[in-house]
Amino acid sequence: MIVITEDTFGTAINPLTKQMEEIKRFTLTNCMQMKVQVITLGATMTSIQVPDASGHMDDVVLGYDDVAGYQTPTNPYFGATVGRVCNRIGNGRFMLNGKEIQVARNFNNKHQLHGGFIGFDKVHWQVVGHHKDGITLQHHSPDGHEGYPGEVTATVKIALTEDNCVHLQMQAETTKATAVNMTNHSYFNLAGHVGGKAAIYDHHIMINADKITETDADSIPTGNFTSVEGTLYDLRKMVNLGERLKALLPINGYDDNYCADKNNDGERVNVIAKVSHPSSGRWLEIASNQPGVQLYTSNSMPDTEKGETPLHGKNGALYSKLGAFCLETQKYPDAVNHANFPSIILNPGEKYNHEVIYKFGICRNSGCAKHD
Repeated sequence: MIVITEDTFGTAINPLTKQMEEIKRFTLTNCMQMKVQVITLGATMTSIQVPDASGHMDDVVLGYDDVAGYQTPTNPYFGATVGRVCNRIGNGRFMLNGKEIQVARNFNNKHQLHGGFIGFDKVHWQVVGHHKDGITLQHHSPDGHEGYPGEVTATVKIALTEDNCVHLQMQAETTKATAVNMTNHSYFNLAGHVGGKAAIYDHHIMINADKITETDADSIPTGNFTSVEGTLYDLRKMVNLGERLKALLPINGYDDNYCADKNNDGERVNVIAKVSHPSSGRWLEIASNQPGVQLYTSNSMPDTEKGETPLHGKNGALYSKLGAFCLETQKYPDAVNHANFPSIILNPGEKYNHEVIYKFGICRNSGCAKHD
């Protein structure tokens, strides 16, 4: 039986209505004592507590203790629901039914990133459903908001299962043709959110994709694809993440869209990525019906080795560069500008449907790195 409790996380001014509102928090707990916490600000997962191989519980996602933390300008979308369009839109514009659409350019004053200045991550979501295993949150995005046509009604259902799966279902409908490509932006560290770079280097990873979308210097897709065969981006078999990051640095870490389209047709939910941390015995498996997944290794978080100030997170934790990884299931970045990418155009009468399952488990040290 999933136990669901509700309390108040704090208060904040709604960026759309300008009214002070209560931010609610929901805690979902299963029979294994796994806990997931979600707040209505940004439909954000603030905490995921799971056991290690010794039964020790730890929080494996980065975040903040209070509303103020999530509203800091340096918050890198910790745990948030991102939209209308996650990732990037080149030059903040695209053609839609013969008309040029100009959306907000919040990335380098040139491109759009994660929905603009006030994306889904910054709005207050309403609670519209209580279920035996979770809750459903909803947001009405006004026609013209951040430059997008159509009023979009978006919902996110967050559910917890008894076998330690967090199941997210993101859906949306629109009154006019528009673009929708949502994701969840949780930052994971299976050693615990305080584990930092050293723990991330001890992780092993697999992504079931044979190509990535090629990008330019601004991380905007060119429309071409790059085969991972024989490169540091080939993660089709479990590899040590630390060894790969050392080979990539100091130029960059991972911030790439892996094309998992051969396994996903928009209907079936299939496993696309697996990550393990042998020292704790924890593993994470991600399944989705989306054709892409962005692997991001927190490259833009503060580089404390260069004297930059770390982010102050939960329980006094200090977060810095390479201290976590994201696996953001999605359609491809900048899809609105590339006809050969899976379309993110949503028309009236259609329903956007995005499912992702985060399954957590444990294994013994001897076999954790080879987890299948």
